[in-house]
Amino acid sequence: MTKILTIQDISCYGQCSITVALPVVSAFGIETAILPSAVLSTHTSGFTDFTVRDLTEDLPAIKEHWEKEGITFDAIYTGFIASIEQLDYIKDIIDSRLKLEGLVFVDPAMADHGEFYNGFDQEFADKMGELCKRGDYILPNTTEACYILHKPWKEDFSREEMLEMAQELKEFTKRYVILKGDTNEEGKLGMIVLDKVTDTVDIVYNDRIDYVSHGTGDVFASSFVGSTMIGKTPSVAAKIAGEFTKRAIEKTVGDETHTYGVKFEQVILELNELLKLE
Repeated sequence: MTKILTIQDISCYGQCSITVALPVVSAFGIETAILPSAVLSTHTSGFTDFTVRDLTEDLPAIKEHWEKEGITFDAIYTGFIASIEQLDYIKDIIDSRLKLEGLVFVDPAMADHGEFYNGFDQEFADKMGELCKRGDYILPNTTEACYILHKPWKEDFSREEMLEMAQELKEFTKRYVILKGDTNEEGKLGMIVLDKVTDTVDIVYNDRIDYVSHGTGDVFASSFVGSTMIGKTPSVAAKIAGEFTKRAIEKTVGDETHTYGVKFEQVILELNELLKLE
């Protein structure tokens, strides 16, 4: 059975990070192990006075125990990393616990809408860029891409600018760039899918919904990882992930009591239908 390790935080309340990745990737029939980077009482968007327990010091001991037990993984998927020190530990885990032909997915979850998340800075982004170079797939949004590339961010990039940014990101991946946030088609949201080896580019669209929510990047990344690991091409996986995320947003819009994430759980019930997309 395929085994994936996902490395990101646990937000005890709020739909993001591991509480998204574990159920979504598992729904694809993939055994999903977790390595928490931190434990937070809630996620950091829309909540105040949340608690944070950094688990940096726990990572080496967990890796050593796995080494003794002979535990290895077919893929490693990283998301929200709690400290700059963890990035080197994660590289060690990739070197030690990933199978020889295993895949690495890096979602550089550190920024959005032109700003870093709380606690991150350019030094962290530069170090994240080094981790991205270990990735077979990297999945930045435009803000994260700009910080990695030391480029100024703006609300909307032209098609030519998006394609140029994807080309520049080739230096930060072993194989594929999935650049999220193309807004150049009316009513659509696009993902630039670039294959570094074949030097080919595809643009995948889904309907754009004018709604902003925490955790949608995690929903996209997790459904992309699941789709890829069951054999979908990157372009098809991006289409499935985009539709999965769009439907989760649709099920959330209008519920004023649900402001802390999107109702991805209800879309899991539609997964067999989504997997028919090509």
